[in-house]
Amino acid sequence: MRIGVIGTGRIGTLHARTLSRHRDVGSLILTDVDPARAQGLAHRLGETAAPGVDEIFTWGVDAVVITTATPAHAELIGRAARSGLPVFCEKPIALDLPGTLQALAEVETAKTILQMGFQRRFDRGYAGAREAVRAGRLGRLHTVRAMTCDQSPPPAEWLPLSGGLFRDTLIHDFDVLRWVTGREVSDVYAAGSDGGPAMFRESGDVDTGAALLTLDDGTLATATATRLNGAGYDVRMELAGERDTVVVGLDDRTPIASTEPTGPPPADKPWTGFLERFGPAYEAELNAFVDVVRGQGPNPCDGHEALQALRVAEACEVSRREHRPVALAEIPDRPRAPRA
Repeated sequence: MRIGVIGTGRIGTLHARTLSRHRDVGSLILTDVDPARAQGLAHRLGETAAPGVDEIFTWGVDAVVITTATPAHAELIGRAARSGLPVFCEKPIALDLPGTLQALAEVETAKTILQMGFQRRFDRGYAGAREAVRAGRLGRLHTVRAMTCDQSPPPAEWLPLSGGLFRDTLIHDFDVLRWVTGREVSDVYAAGSDGGPAMFRESGDVDTGAALLTLDDGTLATATATRLNGAGYDVRMELAGERDTVVVGLDDRTPIASTEPTGPPPADKPWTGFLERFGPAYEAELNAFVDVVRGQGPNPCDGHEALQALRVAEACEVSRREHRPVALAEIPDRPRAPRA
């Protein structure tokens, strides 16, 4: 199997390394907007670098992995679909609903495969929480608390391209909330704070956000995120039911400190970032993609799953801007019909 990898930044490099050592992947073709970066990675891995995206499609590959900046995702998904190629793409499909729906339409028309990169579905902690909920171990689930805290903010020039805190960061929490609970979000109320560095205000973003989400069975969930968690990278989910409570992401590297006299000590080596925290999950999702391409497993996270997570993020953005609750029914899941 020959796979084209478009984008060789941090996550693209990680995925290329995973695929390069996979027993069922014969070779890779790597490309990037910075050709020197792609060539350097190809040299280190013993793979081939292409001068541009066109060569990915003309040199002949069996599948494509897209790890470019988000604004390029939808166009590349469509191009791969028209070429009849299976695609793995980092989230999101696009920064807006029209772009997302258009890309999904191309995949459906071509009847090709699109697997989205929501790696938390492959994390052992989240998988354990899903199993506990589905097995009834917690009883009736009444409260879910999710959080994603980055240790330090991203570069200022990247913020305008990110889509904002809810679409870029909390979208992971929205996806895994649906996956773990098996429920849909019915309405949201969200707020944001921009009291940190001025670059967030200048880009129209917030550095900290919070959302109250009501699920379709009445369960209440909160999802919070910040770009300024100096203690370390902290991603957790707590699920509380009438019988039991479980926590995802609580271990000896969780960057928290107890104020209780008998509480656990602070972490010696707190998590510093997502590549370190979710390394095994990233590898597992790429292994799953290879199985999907080979026809040896179902698609674990298709484009429609990504659409539903984006709809929640969009609802949160509307709520934040307009200071009101927003029902998910207000956010379209298909192209709007033209006015008569």
